[in-house]
Amino acid sequence: MSQRALWAWLFGRTARIGWLHLVVGGALLMPFYLLATVAIGPLTGENSPFLSVPGQFYAFVAVLPLVAVFGLLAPARPLSVATIRSLGLASGRADGFPEGPARTRAARVRTSGWFTLHLALGGLVSGASLALTPFAGVLVALPFVPALRNSDWGVRELEGKPWLVALMPLAGILAMLLLAAASAGASALLARWAPLLLGPTPADRLAAAERRAADLAVRNRLARELHDSVGHALSAVTLQAGAARKVLDSGRADDVEFVREALAAIEDTTRRTVGELDAVLGVLRRGEDAPEDGTGPTLESLDGLLARSGVPVTRTGDDDLAKVPEAVSREAYRIVQEGLSNALRHGGAHPVSLHLAVTADRELEIVLENPLPEHPAPVRPGGGRGLRGMAERAVLLGGRTEAGPHASDGVWRLTARLPLADHPDTGPR
Repeated sequence: MSQRALWAWLFGRTARIGWLHLVVGGALLMPFYLLATVAIGPLTGENSPFLSVPGQFYAFVAVLPLVAVFGLLAPARPLSVATIRSLGLASGRADGFPEGPARTRAARVRTSGWFTLHLALGGLVSGASLALTPFAGVLVALPFVPALRNSDWGVRELEGKPWLVALMPLAGILAMLLLAAASAGASALLARWAPLLLGPTPADRLAAAERRAADLAVRNRLARELHDSVGHALSAVTLQAGAARKVLDSGRADDVEFVREALAAIEDTTRRTVGELDAVLGVLRRGEDAPEDGTGPTLESLDGLLARSGVPVTRTGDDDLAKVPEAVSREAYRIVQEGLSNALRHGGAHPVSLHLAVTADRELEIVLENPLPEHPAPVRPGGGRGLRGMAERAVLLGGRTEAGPHASDGVWRLTARLPLADHPDTGPR
């Protein structure tokens, strides 16, 4: 270690902050220590409030179990973490410390170990700082102040030994260096053990992972809602607007009614989509921890969706889907909506067939078919999330989806099967 590195280790900013952290530990130890002196005094036969050196040692040893018991209490970890962060003892690692109190037994035991270590080392370094600093000052001044050699400091024996008196400043400086080394070593030990004793336990890591998973689920859900609702609306509006423009360009007066219907469909679609967008943004404004309110279009609104889809749809299967649970009905609506968006985007205004039925296995079966386009539409940059979103919706309900071209039939077929049984995330219906 170079001289500069040694000096930085002994007296650098990190060393000074570490010493201050130890002094805080010593200050926290004082109430426990004073309580211990009250109990140790009668046991050692010392009636003075200032115990002898052995009595102080006994009090220090006796106070450590009391500190350890206090460290088991829940507020000990937030207090320790706040001290570390405010002083920057474990710089770069303090952000990984848990915020709240220690809840599990393992976390409390680890916190108690840290709290005891901090206060014990802090008490030793603080006591040494209070005792050695003035003593070292006396030793440094001893050759230059003759009166000190005749004082009650216990150094009268140095009279007549000038060579020994001359060495006293070196002894004082050495004492301060040893104190600085002890402080730097203690603070380095605390910085090393802080992440191990105050860092997250396996239970804390599991809780953090669950929070991240819940956050990701919320974001994915909102992303699917925005993709399916807004994506479908934009596809339908684009097709309707394009068809109306072509009619106007043709200049045929008898097609004015078609343009009027197209504009009405655009108006209705955009108004409905703005409402759905407001609902999703409302969830974002409430925060990610806002409970799921269970709102959203269901299969009861399917007729309106088919009428505004922008493509002719032939529907078969069950007309009465009231027995479908609400959670399944909402996801089924979004799957049909995204399927129609894909058909409109890639197949144009060609007819689409939709089959909805409840099977004997108590599954809602959705089959949507549209003709394969002669010239497939180019894939949009960043696109391709619709099929994945539909699959995610089905998996969350315990179902499955299949989608792809069937060249033998000349169609693109989307199939989804959603169980009607109750789900833990939705509750009984």
